[in-house]
Amino acid sequence: MNPNTRACHLARLWALLVALLLAAPSALADSLADVIERVRPAIVGVGTSYPPRQPIGDRRPDVLRGTGFVVGDGQLVVTNYHVLPELLDHDNQQRLAVFAGRGKDARGHAAEVVAEDPAHDLAILRIVGGPLPTLALGDDRAVREGDTVAFTGFPIGAVLGLYPVTHRGIVASITPVARAADGARDLTAVQLQRMRNPFDVFQLDAIAYPGNSGSPVYDPASGKVLGVVNSVFVKESRESVLERPSGISYAIPVSWVRELLQRVEP
Repeated sequence: MNPNTRACHLARLWALLVALLLAAPSALADSLADVIERVRPAIVGVGTSYPPRQPIGDRRPDVLRGTGFVVGDGQLVVTNYHVLPELLDHDNQQRLAVFAGRGKDARGHAAEVVAEDPAHDLAILRIVGGPLPTLALGDDRAVREGDTVAFTGFPIGAVLGLYPVTHRGIVASITPVARAADGARDLTAVQLQRMRNPFDVFQLDAIAYPGNSGSPVYDPASGKVLGVVNSVFVKESRESVLERPSGISYAIPVSWVRELLQRVEP
């Protein structure tokens, strides 16, 4: 081959390689944006509501307690067990509710608890009404430390409303759950059970807030759920978490969600 021709080919190949490298970050960003667009309709708020009352001034406000995501037949919602209210105001017909939609277009769906797992801080709700968009569950056994993940939810939904927010980070560690209480007398029965029967959780390097509880942690390339945001590691008081978040959060592997779903009656 003529030296000049070979040099020309090499120059073209080098230019093509540089173009591909420059385009790679943009392609990745577009891919994540597409995945978020598919994931977002399945993200719901979990809280409580009262039935509409007249006059309008007497209506009670809805309360958003955390995040959930829709799975299965479109009527099942996964969330954290601690997101559920301990008591409901039955005298005034307060009910557990799932809020679907975005912003002012969001609407509430009455819900009931159909399965719960306090030890792994998980609960399954069933909503009343037509099915909602769903997320597929992935394989958490394939998750490795260093893998990139994303999670979408309502970090401070009580302030910002139903506008889902997405964070991205990595799985910093796969570690046994062991969150210490301030003192022995502060240990709950559930915490004692976890200490006796530890299980692995994903430690994430992304910042999560209390409203993120129940958010799906998913593969940013496929949108398949790998875990459920469980809690924020808070060294100081609960009131300081919004002002000085630690940047460390945890997620329950999705295999525990699969196990809990098996308890749900058709």
